[in-house]
Amino acid sequence: MIPQPTAQQALADETFLLAADATIGLDDSSAQLTADRFAAQLRRSTGYDLPVQDGAGTITLSVNGPESLGAEGYELRAYASGVTITAATAEGLFRGVTTLRQLLPAKAEADSQQDGPWEIAGTTISDSPRYEYRGMMLDVSRHFFTVDQVKRVIDLLSLYKINRLHLHLSDDQGWRIQVDSWPNLTAHGGSLQVGGGEGGSYSEAEYADLVQYAAEHYMTVVPEIDTPGHTNAALASYAELNKGDQAPELYTETEVGFSSFAIDKDVTYAFLDDVFREVAEQTPGELLHLGGDEAHSTEHTDYLTFVAKATELVVKNGKRVMGWHEIADGPLPADTVVQYWGTEDPKAQVLAQKAVEQGATLVLSPANRAYLDMKYDAQTPVGLDWAGLVSVEQSYSWNPATLVPGVPASAIIGVEAPLWTETVDDVSKIEYLVFPRLPGIAELGWSQESALDWTAYRDRLAEQGPRWEVLGVNFYRAPEIDWR
Repeated sequence: MIPQPTAQQALADETFLLAADATIGLDDSSAQLTADRFAAQLRRSTGYDLPVQDGAGTITLSVNGPESLGAEGYELRAYASGVTITAATAEGLFRGVTTLRQLLPAKAEADSQQDGPWEIAGTTISDSPRYEYRGMMLDVSRHFFTVDQVKRVIDLLSLYKINRLHLHLSDDQGWRIQVDSWPNLTAHGGSLQVGGGEGGSYSEAEYADLVQYAAEHYMTVVPEIDTPGHTNAALASYAELNKGDQAPELYTETEVGFSSFAIDKDVTYAFLDDVFREVAEQTPGELLHLGGDEAHSTEHTDYLTFVAKATELVVKNGKRVMGWHEIADGPLPADTVVQYWGTEDPKAQVLAQKAVEQGATLVLSPANRAYLDMKYDAQTPVGLDWAGLVSVEQSYSWNPATLVPGVPASAIIGVEAPLWTETVDDVSKIEYLVFPRLPGIAELGWSQESALDWTAYRDRLAEQGPRWEVLGVNFYRAPEIDWR
């Protein structure tokens, strides 16, 4: 299984067999959608009726477990007589069902009826996450992805207990979320993408659909409006946001660091206030990511002035500040989350230390480990290599607790694997770069440090291949894995 559970014991004399007369029992309506979706999938692959009923069943799902299990913890028991999953919350039950899906044969994920048997080896599992934040970032700005395409990504991420979807919604190449008070952001700023092709954006209804779909998979959307650099799409849409009141042309290349809001204009902060308010109103999660990276065209003193004002506006609009590690160069509001994307860069490490000294917590996304857009090797046909070539082993073999010198383990709240899309223009390419590296990042975020071992992990990863084949995932068959 991936992620590796906290504790698991095999029961040698027990094997559960899912039979045609099986039922799924549920004791709380808060998990009805989880039970219904699980049953629907098994109906497709097994052909069985699998009614969902109140109370006990052949597979019993219970939300009446002890509070000590926590928000995402669960216990799973598989005996010859039946399977039970117990949690204290509907979210914990969802995590347990995710594990149960991996215990079933890979063909249980099929969309058409398959031949059995449908066996689960007897086992007991007690499980809960190491970190509260386990995310992936999808850049929908450089190349735009539709609601249905992002839902496909959500489906796959949820298999590995990812609980944050960071959407990079604005950049030089495109603005992707509706803002009623500044409509030209999407009408003009969202019209193109890298390479000059047709772009796109999410209406309020479409974005709400995405947020809801993520929530149904117990995944919180973290919206990012990148500032004060990476802003050409906004600058092209509204001339008054520029230093000289002259709007630039739309930009469809991939170089970075050339754009900047006018730092000394009141309209810049009126604009940000409106944008942050409307994005906050559309997003129920507690975090709003304001970017802050690679602002090379903003004078450093101006950058510090801007970040102080921008973070204040995020807080004013009811959200916790999240930003890339550069924002730690100035004062930060209480409860800020800083996203570290450095490699072994001493300057980045100093900024991470400075963030923690101010009371911020860290989400770790080291580019030479966790950036999913890095090529696997020199022959990889898609992706970049500015942070190096990142093999499956390299993406797995690091410890979040000790990555940044001088930062206590208690300051780390999780990990995130970003996928920037300069070279990624369809879902097939997303899947190729995400799998098989994303499950390893997910395991670093979920499993206890004592469970992390590359040799054991690579064998478990190999077992995921048949499951991805059934799901139609275009995964990279990394040569260091003995794929089943």
